[in-house]
Amino acid sequence: MKKSFLFHHKLTVFYLLSSFIFLTWMQVAHATGKVTGSLISKHPSWFKESFLDISEDVSEAKDNDKHVILFMHLNGCPYCYKMTEENLKNAPYTNFIKENFEVIALNIKGDREVSLNEDISLTEKALAEHFKVLYTPTVIFLNTDNKIVARINGYRNIDDFKQILDYVQSKSYLKTSLAKFIDERKKEKYVFQSHPLLMQSDDLQSLKGKPLALIFEDKSCKDCSKLHEGYLKDPDVNEVLKKMNFVRLDALSNQSIKDIHGNKTTPKDLAETLKLSYRPGIILYDQGKEIMRIESMLYKYHFTEVLRYVAEGHYKKYPKSFYDYLDVRTAELVKQGVNIDIGK
Repeated sequence: MKKSFLFHHKLTVFYLLSSFIFLTWMQVAHATGKVTGSLISKHPSWFKESFLDISEDVSEAKDNDKHVILFMHLNGCPYCYKMTEENLKNAPYTNFIKENFEVIALNIKGDREVSLNEDISLTEKALAEHFKVLYTPTVIFLNTDNKIVARINGYRNIDDFKQILDYVQSKSYLKTSLAKFIDERKKEKYVFQSHPLLMQSDDLQSLKGKPLALIFEDKSCKDCSKLHEGYLKDPDVNEVLKKMNFVRLDALSNQSIKDIHGNKTTPKDLAETLKLSYRPGIILYDQGKEIMRIESMLYKYHFTEVLRYVAEGHYKKYPKSFYDYLDVRTAELVKQGVNIDIGK
């Protein structure tokens, strides 16, 4: 009787322990990660309350000797939040913006009807497709003829954004490009930093076997040190970069090089041809064509995944949009229990 009791007691403990282990395993197996970092900023009251007839807005702005800015944003976008808070609402030059520009906010997923001109009338989301918006915020500057004279894709730091405002407000677009305007104002501050994966090459066409990450830096690049001290020391980023040819060019250099197509040029002329005004700007190529570019500050998750999209050839499976790939990638990581902060 005593042996029978002990046997059943042990058996009960075994079943309880097994059940506990099984339930714990099920909880782990079905654990999901979280996506955090979304931020929403309230647009300042001095943004124009537009009826979304852009031609009319441009005409009214012209009467007041102002330019129109289309601030194309997305709800929850941390870059939109950062630009709104730092570059628009609380910048040292906020009054300068209010005095010289009319800012119109457009939600790239919105359904409001926007009349761009007498020929183009689209919803906000369709307009974003028309303008091929990839990064948010996309900031489009219109002249008094309702023509685009400058555009930035993504967040720019306070100093860089002021230069773009100066370029448009002074109407320098009538005589020079944005890239040249910015280059002429550069002052020497930044010292080029080394990286174990960086290659030297004056013949980009000769680089075979891997996609190409072509980074442009220059002597006054404010964000270059941050990139080298931050993401370029991150193991995840470097694992992706190992799958690419990683080449740096001095965007102000007149050294003779060959571009990806074998044409003779210089890094300075190539940056101008690419209309690349941001440093550090990264052009991502594969099989002789540009696939993607990084021309604004990105947080680590997006920065890494843009590189991976090209380095691992995901653009072939998701050719229409990087964000088609990113949605799938994010869902996979969350399912695996990975927490993702899109705002760091």
